[in-house]
Formats: sequence, structure tokens, C-alpha cells
Amino acid sequence: MTIPLLIAGHGTTDQEGADDFRRFVARVGRTLDVPVAGGFIELSPPPVKDAVASLLETGARRLACVPLMLVAAGHAKGDIPGSLAAERARHPGLSFAYGRPLGPHPGVLALLRERLHGADADTTVLLVGRGSTDPDANAEVAKVARLLAETTPVAGVEYAFVSLAQPSVPAGLDRCRALGAGKIVVLPYFIFTGVLPRRVEAQAAEWSAARGADVRTADVIGDCAGLAEIVVERYHEALGGDIRANCDTCKYRIALPFHEQSVGAAQLPHHHPADHHHHH
Repeated sequence: MTIPLLIAGHGTTDQEGADDFRRFVARVGRTLDVPVAGGFIELSPPPVKDAVASLLETGARRLACVPLMLVAAGHAKGDIPGSLAAERARHPGLSFAYGRPLGPHPGVLALLRERLHGADADTTVLLVGRGSTDPDANAEVAKVARLLAETTPVAGVEYAFVSLAQPSVPAGLDRCRALGAGKIVVLPYFIFTGVLPRRVEAQAAEWSAARGADVRTADVIGDCAGLAEIVVERYHEALGGDIRANCDTCKYRIALPFHEQSVGAAQLPHHHPADHHHHH
């Protein structure tokens, strides 16, 4: 039997962002010749448990799961695996092949370059990630910024974060200006729109207005065929066992300075009060 695909997203209170996710899941479903369903770990319907239930209706007892995340931070390392563990407890005999986040995939870099249309050798790019308490996740954003700088005909690529980590968006823009940027494009490192990408755009606009600077905010990656191709690749990786996760700087495995308390920390799913079977 073909193994169905579960696409796991974070969820958002932004209706447009949630709709984008649902449309994207449908796109992947048209691309793969297997049952495909998508679920969120919080904030948006359908929850992961409903997506799993719909796939089990096909008769499958093994599912592949691809976390629709750009970096391997707490959601991909803990929250989604915790949700899958809850589903295994709910459905005895169920197993999962868990894939890896999208990461600095060449296809992701290509999509980011597409969002930079109109940027030229006089343009400095500020790549803005979500931000995390996980040093490895934040370092991956810096890696993507450098990869873009090496593969894109722009003046340079700096990075910033909209929450939980520094530099902030205004601080990142200040750095671009201090480096002599004439034109700046803020590039949100997000898959779909939502509360945080809109915050990035608002902060960039406020900074630009206050300084009379030339700043444009690019689009997020969005629902597109290129993104679907990467998810399909991650699906096949999961089934083949070729995950290649980076564990050398994972704070849950390695005692990094200032993060020693995270080593061996239990990985638990989000708590959902409305789901009495989903315990913390």
C-alpha cells in the first residue's frame, strides 16, 4: 500500500495564512499519487489529530510526516514529534516516518531569489527569520543569508529576526544603512503570510518612514509549485530513511554554553484544552 503524507504546520490566527497552507496541501495532493492531508499543531483548524484520522480512513497504518518548517527549531524538534507520539497512543499500531524541515534547500534559495525580483547590485537584502531560543535554528538563518549573498547579484545580504533573537528588524536595517546600503529589500524568511510576516513589513515601513530610506518588503515564499517539489522530495527522503539531520549543534543533545539546561529535555506536544485525549 502506498504510504500517505501528513504535512504538519504550526498554525496562525491569520486567516489568509491558514488558507494558504490549506491550498498548498491540496497542491501537494495533486502532485503526489498518495493520500495527502495537512494539520496544524495549534491556532488553526484542522488539528494534526483530524488530519491523521482522515489518512487512517484509507486503511493505512504507517504515515510519512513532513514538517512544513524552514528551520529545525522547537516546533520541528519537539512539538510535532510530540503530537505524533500522541497520535500513536491514540491509534495503537500506527507508525510514522518523520521527515526533516525544508532547510537551506537549493529550491528554497531559488524561491527566495525569485522574491527578490528587481533587486540589483546596488541593493542590500535583509533576510528576516522568525527567531528562536534554539541557537542552531538562528544560525541556519544566518547560513541562508550567506548562501543568498554568494548566489545572488546584490550588494550583500544581512539577517535579522522578528522575535526571540537579535538583531531585531530595526537593528538589522540600521546595520544595512551603516554598511552603506542605498536600496534595501527586506526578505521575510517565512513560507506563508501571517502575524509575524505582517509585523516584519510594518516594522520595515516604520523604519523607512522615520529615516526617509528606500526600503521595500518582498513577498513570502507562498503556495507555489517549487515549494511542493521540495515537500515531495522530503516525503521520499523520509520513506527512504535519508534524513541527514544536523545534531552537532542541537541544544537538546549538546551542552552549548548558556543552554546546558536543554540537554535531554522532554519533547512534548502543545497542550490543546479542547482535545481531552491530547495531554501535555
